Amino acid sequence: MTGTAAIIGGGVIGGGWAARFLLHGWDVNLVDPDPEAMRKVADVLANARRAYPRLHEEALPDEGRLTHCATIAEAVAAADWVQESVPERIELKHRVIAEIQAHAPASAILGSSTSGFTPTALQQGAPRPEAVLVAHPFNPVYLLPLVEVVASEKTGADLLDRAHRILTGLGMYPLQLRKEIDAHIADRLLEAVWREALWLVRDGVATTGEIDDAIRYGFGLRWAQMGLFETYRIAGGEAGMRHFLAQFGPCLSWPWSRLTDVPELTEELVETIASQSDAQAAGVSIRELERSRDDNLVAMLRALKGRDAAAGALLNRHDRLLARRRTGAEP
Repeated sequence: MTGTAAIIGGGVIGGGWAARFLLHGWDVNLVDPDPEAMRKVADVLANARRAYPRLHEEALPDEGRLTHCATIAEAVAAADWVQESVPERIELKHRVIAEIQAHAPASAILGSSTSGFTPTALQQGAPRPEAVLVAHPFNPVYLLPLVEVVASEKTGADLLDRAHRILTGLGMYPLQLRKEIDAHIADRLLEAVWREALWLVRDGVATTGEIDDAIRYGFGLRWAQMGLFETYRIAGGEAGMRHFLAQFGPCLSWPWSRLTDVPELTEELVETIASQSDAQAAGVSIRELERSRDDNLVAMLRALKGRDAAAGALLNRHDRLLARRRTGAEP
């Protein structure tokens, strides 16, 4: 399944969406007021072209056409899917969504990359609220398959089904939330870790590099292939989760965490975090870091693919889909 996607906002996430669609044969219309937008998107697309095909044994379809549009009206006029990726300000999103739906076909799906807003909040004042849903991805969008899909009571069932088919066709894993909630699932978990990390830096317990080491040399490796609950099930030994909860459950009432408290981001704390992050990067540019990240993700994903486990199993399924498309067995 291919068509025309309109990407509204060409930042890191919008650029990643553009790459994901383009590499699956969709034509992409992109609009962003930043005069550097197309250069930035071109950099993201170069990374995607370098990394994403290495995940697949099957050939990807011919790349779609990227068009830079001057207006939202021009970008969405013939769109099958519109992805809104503008900054996280609800009044801005309302204005953009209203403008999109004033010019897009009535059949167009309007997905929002929002990290925190619910679809009900986004739909306020929309001409066709039933066509608006949350499609929240993760960076880099062209490599990480997860996309959190959140619908409201107004979201059309047929539209939601079509959204799932399109996202699956892009090689993504649409995780349908059972109910609306601010910040969805993944960002709520990330926010908890982020808050705790800020306190550790603020209190002088650890540097940004030491915190990252704790994650990448430890539980981050387990999470990549098992997630949280399955990891703790194993930690409970032969008795499983019940034993784990009995053994470690009482710790939750101990003052180990400052989970609901947030340190004030004073100039001093911001400078501490920024200078430690600069030192941690050791002069390596953002583009170099992106390529290193992508190479590592490809290697880990291919390892999981060889085991037909976790995200690797999804890649194997997508290879089979690509093969069916190549032979004409599936449109």
